[in-house]
Amino acid sequence: MRAEPTCPRCAGPLSAPGLWSSDWSCGVHGAVLPRQPSKRPGPDGLAAVLRDTRVPVWTPWPLPPAWLVTGFCSVGDERSGARATAVALSGPGLLSGPADMVLIAEEPGIGLGGHYAGLDGGDPGPGFDGSPPDAKIDISGPAATCGHSVPMWAVGTRADRAVYVGEAMGDWLWAVLWPAEAGVLMLERQNLLDLREPGMDLDLPYGAYSPRLDE
Repeated sequence: MRAEPTCPRCAGPLSAPGLWSSDWSCGVHGAVLPRQPSKRPGPDGLAAVLRDTRVPVWTPWPLPPAWLVTGFCSVGDERSGARATAVALSGPGLLSGPADMVLIAEEPGIGLGGHYAGLDGGDPGPGFDGSPPDAKIDISGPAATCGHSVPMWAVGTRADRAVYVGEAMGDWLWAVLWPAEAGVLMLERQNLLDLREPGMDLDLPYGAYSPRLDE
């Protein structure tokens, strides 16, 4: 796992705030919020992400059969709070072999979802939703209406992954799956829970840390 904050848009090194600037700065993307070192799967890692997040922390619930939660990531610092979160999951693919998924919630312009998606820009770009949606996800949480459905569109050009993006509760919602064939999981209606919900005490099953978070 990375030990220092990195750029959410390219995973490159950052210059920390100093005397002349209060911003974290990437040599390629300029002023950005810092992508914090990933958290290992477990209650402590989840608690660290939940502590200061300002966006949802999504997980499928129930999880797909035999899937496990395999790590967490966030973007932001003590001044900004977490403006993007990522939850990694791993399990058997529906077609063959093991599969990985990262669910990202982020404010527009952060760029974490676009980075995992392999896009050049931070957001999906204009016109991505100009056709009927390719999938739908049900969501629930403190600010979501029970049974609310989020349309998702397939985006991206990377042959090794499937990427879906939509808008949920005012933030981007990304689902990135490896390998690309694992994208068929999105054709089965998934229900996502926002783990910020007060009093939520899910018995999440945890697995080994996913290196996908470090891409």
